[in-house]
This record gives sequence, C-alpha cells and structure tokens, in this order.
Amino acid sequence: MRPDQREQVRHNAKYLREVRPVDPEEINEYVEGQPHPTAVAQVLREEAPELGLVEREDGTFVPAPEGSADVALVRVDAFPERYVRVLEEALLERFGPGWPDGDSGDRLRARIREIKARYHRGLDVEYDHLTALGYAIYHLPATYAGAQYVLADLAGEGDLPASPRVLDVGAGVGGPALGLCDLLGQESLIEYHAVEPSGAADLLERFLDRTGPNVHSSVYRTTAEAFDPGTDADVGGSDGYDLIVFANVLSELAAPAEVVGRYLDALAEDGSIVALAPADRNTATGLREVERAVEREHGATVYAPTVRLWPGETPAGECWSFDVRPALDVPPFQHRLDQGERGPDPQGYERRDSPPGTPERSPGDGEFVNADVKYAFGIWRRDGRRWIEYRPDPARTARMADAESLVTERVDLAAVKLSHDLSEGDNPLFLIGDGSERVDHFAVLTRESGLNRDLAAADYGALLRLENALVLWNDDESAYNVVVDGETLVDRIPG
Repeated sequence: MRPDQREQVRHNAKYLREVRPVDPEEINEYVEGQPHPTAVAQVLREEAPELGLVEREDGTFVPAPEGSADVALVRVDAFPERYVRVLEEALLERFGPGWPDGDSGDRLRARIREIKARYHRGLDVEYDHLTALGYAIYHLPATYAGAQYVLADLAGEGDLPASPRVLDVGAGVGGPALGLCDLLGQESLIEYHAVEPSGAADLLERFLDRTGPNVHSSVYRTTAEAFDPGTDADVGGSDGYDLIVFANVLSELAAPAEVVGRYLDALAEDGSIVALAPADRNTATGLREVERAVEREHGATVYAPTVRLWPGETPAGECWSFDVRPALDVPPFQHRLDQGERGPDPQGYERRDSPPGTPERSPGDGEFVNADVKYAFGIWRRDGRRWIEYRPDPARTARMADAESLVTERVDLAAVKLSHDLSEGDNPLFLIGDGSERVDHFAVLTRESGLNRDLAAADYGALLRLENALVLWNDDESAYNVVVDGETLVDRIPG
C-alpha cells in the first residue's frame, strides 16, 4: 500500500475508533483507490500499537483495554498444547520422528545434564541450537508457569497494565513471554521486545508466532550489555517500558547489578522490573545479592517479596528464598525423552558432554522430567511503591537487626513469610524477614494451635505479626530461630 493510502487508513481508524469498531471493509471505501480490505487489515495490524487497537475474532478492531490488568489466575495445570506442538515440530525438523531415541535422544539428554550442572555451579551456558532445544524441553514449562504466577500477583495489586509495553532481557526460548501473553489473554494489546543473542531466538520467534494477532513482537539478537534500552528499540516515543523482565539470566551476566541499573532508567515511572531465577541455592541467593546492589547503587525500591518494613534498613542475611506452586502435568516431550531408547553408546555422550561424575540412570526414571514449579523472584521499581505498605510501630515491635540483644527473650515481631515449610519431617520451619535482619531468621513451629495457625497457613510473601515469640541463636546454622509455641500468637496483617 502506498504511503498516502496508509496515512488515510490511519486517519480514518483514529476517527472511527472513538465511534464504533473499526472495520477494514468500511475503511477501504474512504481510501483513495479503495485498496482491498485484506490490505487495509494488514495496515491496521501493523499500526495497532500506535493506534491503540486490538483485533477481534470477527476481523474488526477496537480500542485496547486501558488501566490495570484484570486477571484471575488460580493455578497453571499444564503447558499449553499449542506450544507443545511448536517444540515438537522443531524437534522433528532437527532429528526426525525418532528424536527421543538413539543418537539424537542421547545428545539431548547429555546436553540437559550439562545445562543443569553448569547452572548449579554458576557457570555460563552457551546457547547453540541443541542447547536451546534441551533447555526448552526441560525448563520451559516450569518457567512459563512461574512467570504467570509472579505476574498474576503483580496484576492483583493493580500494578500490571492491561496493555503493557514489555522488554524481556535474555528472553531465551520464551517462558515469561508466553506466560504473560496467556495471562492477559487475546483482548490485550502487548508490545513485546526481546533481547536474545543466542540460537534460542529462533525458537522464541516460533513460539511468538502462536501467541495471537494482538502481540506485537520484536526480537533483537544482541546481548543485554550491548543493547541500549533507551534507543535500540522503537517504542513509539513512549515514556518507558511498563515491564522489564530478567528471567534466568542475571547469574550469567558479568556485572548484573550494573546492567539492571542501566535498564532501570528505561522503566516507566510506574513500571516494574521482574527478575526470576531457579530455586537452587546459588542462583536464588545470587538474585538477592543483585537486588541489594540495585537498591544500594541505583536507588531501586524492592517491591516484593523481601519488603523492607523498617525505614532505612537493608537485610544482610543469605536469604535463600523461593516460592513453590502446584506441579504441572508432565509435558509429553519430557515423558518421551525420559522414556527414550538409549543408543549403543549413550555413556559416550555422557563422557563428552556431561559433567564428570554424572551417575548412570535408567530409562524412565524421571531424570528428564521437570514439572515442579519452584522459583525465586524479585520485583523492583522506581516510584517507591511496595507490595506491602506497612511500617511497624517501634514501641510495640522489635527489629530483627537487634536480635543479638534479644536472645532468650520473648518479643513481638512483624515479618514477611519468605518460604514454605523447610523442615524434613520435624517441626515446621519457615524463613522470615523484616528487611533489617543481619543474618537469617527462621520461625520454628514447635506447637501449633488456633492462636498461631496463620504461620503455616499464610501464603509465601504474606505479612505476619508474631507476638510473644522466643528468640534463640542456632549455632549449627549460624541463624536465629524464632520459636512459635503454644504461648505465641501469629496473625496475618493486611498489607
């Protein structure tokens, strides 16, 4: 379509959107030369982000929803079938119908072992095409679910726009992107920009093609360090991104806090940075180290979950904190790879591609099944807004920073619940924090009662008040135990 015709389509769409649904078959009558409605519809799709339009199933266009997203996510049960097909099509193209068996299956299994080992040891992972496929098989479903839960909580607080402008840094194969698109649904206008330098970008683009007509995506094949969030993406002269995502990437950056700080400047005034990390100790605690550096060096506000309840205080504990949600149905591609027939020399691949000492496993033993949804996360902002807007009364509440002087005393505390039950069959044990702690604090439930039941029942990230709790030093763990017994009252506090 000629530039003058395109401008006429835009002009008419701007007028009609305020009156009635924009119909390509109507607009073509007002455009010189009367281009075919299909051509008009294509122009409307391309211009939709600037015009603020979403396409409906009947082919007409209406104004995109404004304000905060209204979502009601209860749980994610399975990785969607349409995305399963995308991954299986990619595997078929690369290896053929017998991809889980023989040589191809052995290569994928060895590469997944390598990915897992390098992540746990805090080493870089080189994302060639084989690595991207292995990562998608093993990690994509759980990352998809975890991102949805975190973003649903953000939306529940009114802090996720219904039609967001998104920058996904180190987007990988697309877990957060797919989770966000499915969470907001087909009626939202999503302007999605991804930074991904590796072969994973090929698979990411295939997944994005299945997200629907109202997801307008751009993929930039460069590194997080090289990309300039202020100038390298065409964001239509906006005031910044509503959402910037760093998912499973901070541990791979040489200077993660510096990189996040630079992207913080590209965030809208009321926007959020969402950082996700695997739940293992190294990456989860590494996320907290980055969080504290971004807060200290770049002035970010920690929105969630490790809210600073006391003004001017910053925690110094290890804080191995992660959320746990219901497991997914096992994706069919994980089951097929786990059950696949090993080749004549599968251990040859293990010797070449897997870390030393990897134990030999039997087919079908679940080594390549990963349906558990466990993740560490942090949400950071520029505007001072926090998930929990609460300040303890210092006349009635002790600070965890003063725990050394409180050992063997009974005290009242305000605390955020930062774990699920960490015990192994003994007394229930929960990581807690108030943002002032110098070392980790654990609430130990020695005797449950109607007075303290909220400790176990409260969700991850909930704000609690503990009254008459006993503070003890745990020399074995170099941490404080806050004993919750029959004399202790625990109540949830509205944030």
